[in-house]
Amino acid sequence: MRKLLGYLREYRRESVLGPLFKLMEAGFELTVPLVVAAVIDRGIGEGDRGYIVKMCLVLVALGLIGLLCSVTAQYFAAKASVGFVTKLRQAFYRHIQGFSYQTLDQVGTSTLITRMTSDMNQVQTGLNLGLRLLLRSPFVVFGAMVMAFTIDSRTALWFVAAIPALSLVVFGIMLASIPLYRKVQGLLDRVLGAARENLTGVRVLRAFGKEESEIASFAEKNQALTVMQKYVGRISALMNPVTYVIINLAVLLLVRTGALRVEAGIITQGAVVALYNYMSQILVELIKLANLIINITKSVACGNRIQAVLEIPAGEETERDTERGDPRYRVEFVRAGIRYSEGADRSLQDISFRALPGETVGVIGGTGSGKTTLVNLIPRFYGVTEGRVLVDGKDVKAWNAAELRSRIGIAPQKAVLFSGTIRENLRWGNEDASDEELMAAVRIAQAEDVVAAKGGLDAVIEQGGRNLSGGQRQRLTIARALVRRPDILILDDSSSALDFATDAALRRALREMDQRPTVFIVSQRTSSIQHADQIVVLDDGKCVGSGRHEALLESCPVYREIYDSQFRKEAAGA
Repeated sequence: MRKLLGYLREYRRESVLGPLFKLMEAGFELTVPLVVAAVIDRGIGEGDRGYIVKMCLVLVALGLIGLLCSVTAQYFAAKASVGFVTKLRQAFYRHIQGFSYQTLDQVGTSTLITRMTSDMNQVQTGLNLGLRLLLRSPFVVFGAMVMAFTIDSRTALWFVAAIPALSLVVFGIMLASIPLYRKVQGLLDRVLGAARENLTGVRVLRAFGKEESEIASFAEKNQALTVMQKYVGRISALMNPVTYVIINLAVLLLVRTGALRVEAGIITQGAVVALYNYMSQILVELIKLANLIINITKSVACGNRIQAVLEIPAGEETERDTERGDPRYRVEFVRAGIRYSEGADRSLQDISFRALPGETVGVIGGTGSGKTTLVNLIPRFYGVTEGRVLVDGKDVKAWNAAELRSRIGIAPQKAVLFSGTIRENLRWGNEDASDEELMAAVRIAQAEDVVAAKGGLDAVIEQGGRNLSGGQRQRLTIARALVRRPDILILDDSSSALDFATDAALRRALREMDQRPTVFIVSQRTSSIQHADQIVVLDDGKCVGSGRHEALLESCPVYREIYDSQFRKEAAGA
C-alpha cells in the first residue's frame, strides 16, 4: 500500500490542509464546554442576562467557524482522495493493458474488475476518512482529557479509567473484525466472478436449460457472502451498546463525584456540565476512531490487492537473441512447446516447421489439439517454455513486443468489435489509413456488401458488434487485420461463420494481394486449407503431419480422418 501513496504526491497541499482545518474545528469544539460552563456559573448563577446573550453569540460564532473549517477540510480531503484514486485507476488500467494472455489467465478477469471498482472505491473512502479524522479523533480524545484535568483533576480521574476501558472494547472489536472483512472481500470476488461468467455465457445457459442450477449456484455463493457479512456485522454491532454501557457508568460516577465536590464548594455546577460534555465527546470520537480504523484497514487491504496487481510485470521482457535463425524464413518453429502453468501438462510440444514470405500455412486438428495456442506463440501472446519461435530469423523473445505485433495482423477466434463507426473499428489496424485503404481491405475481406448495407464507413456498430451477424463480424475483423498491411496474417478460425463461397472468395483474394503476407489459417474445415502451401496437423498438442493436402491424405491418418468426416459422401461416390 505504501507504494501507492506516490500517486498522492500531486495532492500534498490538500493532504496537509484537510487535516489542519479538521484540527482547527476540533479546537473550537473543545472550547464549547468551557463556554457552556461559564454561561451556567456566571450567566444563570448570577442572573446576568447580558452575559448569557453574549456567550450564546460566542457559541453561535464557534459553531459557524467550526462549520466553515469542517466544510473546507471536507473539500480538500475529497479533492485529494478523488484525485489520488483517479490517477491510481488510470495507472492500474494502463498497467493491465500490458499483461500477456498468460498473466490475464493467471490473475483472472473477475479479480481485475473487483480491483478496478470495489477496491478502488474502498481506497478512496479510506483516504477521505483518514485525511479528515485520523488526527482529529485522537486530538479530541486527549484534548478532552487534558481540558477535564484543567477543570478538576480528581473528578477527571474517571476519564483515566473510562478511556482505557472504552479503548479496549473499541479496538478489541476492531481487531476481531479486520480479518473477517478480508474474507468478505474474497467472497465478493467469488460472487462477481459467478455473475460475470453467467452474463457472458447467458445464451449457453438458456440453450441447455441450466438457469435454475446456475441461480442455485449463485445463491449459494451470495448466501456465503451474506452469512459472513452478517457475522462480522453482529460483531461490529456490539460496539455501540457496550461502549454506551461503559460511558454511562462513567457518567454516573462522574456526576456523583462532581455533585459531592459541588456540595463541598470545590467546583461549580458548570464545571460538572463541562466534564459531562467532555466525556460525551470522548465517547463519540472513540467510536468514530474505531470505525475509521476499520475503514482504513479495509482500505489498506484493498490497496495491497491493487498493489499486488501493479507489481506483476506488465510487458514481456525482451531477451538477447543468442542464436539467429535463417532470415529467409518469415516464421520458424524449432521444437517449440508450452506449458500454461508449472506442473501442468504440455499444451504443445516438439513443434517444428518453416514458412517462407508469402506462403499460406494451414493449421488443422481436433478440438483442444492446440491450434490457437500455436498461432498465439507467433505474436508472443504466450511465451514458449521450450524450443524457439523465430520471425525473420530472430527469436520472438528478442523482439520488442510492440514492434513485433505491428508486423502481424490478427483476426481472433472470437470476432470482437467495439462501439463506434465501421471506420473507427477498421482504423484499429492503422490509425492513419485513408478511406481508399480501408475500402481495399474491406473488398479483400469480402465485406463490401456489409459496409454498403449499413450505409458506409460512418455506420455505427454497437458494443461487441451486436447489430451484426456472426459472418459480418468475422469479415470486418479480417478487414481490420488487413488494414495494417501486415507481413504475417493470422486468421484464427475467423471464417467459421462464412459460407463456402465467401470463404473461397476470401482465400482467392488473399492470394491475389499485391503485398502477399505469410498467412496462417486455423480452421476446422479441410476445404479452407487444402490449397495451402503447407498444412500443419495437430493432435493432442503434437505435430502429427506436415505438408501439402495430397501428401497428407496419403501419409497422415489424422488428416485423412478429418477429411473423410467432412467429405464422406464425395469420397464414397469417387
